[in-house]
Formats: sequence, structure tokens, C-alpha cells
Amino acid sequence: MSPRRNRRDVPDGDVDLDRARRKVEAVEEGPDGADWYVRHIPGQAATKVYRCPGCDHEIGVGVPHVVAWQVDGPVDERRHWHTGCWRARGRRAPRVGRHR
Repeated sequence: MSPRRNRRDVPDGDVDLDRARRKVEAVEEGPDGADWYVRHIPGQAATKVYRCPGCDHEIGVGVPHVVAWQVDGPVDERRHWHTGCWRARGRRAPRVGRHR
């Protein structure tokens, strides 16, 4: 008997859209009127380092944060935000593109 695989077979670099949408916890309307899929990541599930588009600082391993992407946009454009930066996104401009 072979071990059970928990991952779907998705080509390298491709994002499983159905799987990503199943993990969405909420749809929020942004300050610009666009709807966003939002998922809260608890600290124990945060196993990689990401760069927050709100402040351009790193989100470290073990730091709770938010993953969000536009409802009508591609899932591969989802971004990891500090929770505070996500909440404040309407009060300040994102700093996307400076570091990637």
C-alpha cells in the first residue's frame, strides 16, 4: 500500500484555484470598491517568509497574517499582508514593487 498523498497533482508553478478558494474565510470589500478573498493565517501555519505589500517589510515565520487577492483577479496574484497593514490599506498607499 502506498502512502496517501494530500496534495493534488498540479504542475510546478501553477496554483490550484479550486483549492485556494475553498480555504477562503471571507469576501471583503476594499476601499476602492473591489471585492477581495481573504484568508487569515495563524502563526503556527505561517511557515515561510513573505514581503508585505502594505509596508514592504518581511512577514516572518510564525507571524499570523492575512492572504488576500481580488475576487475577479487571478489567484496567483494573492499577497500576504501583515494583519495591521491589511486593515490600514485604505489609509495608505501600498509599497508594491520595491522589493520582490
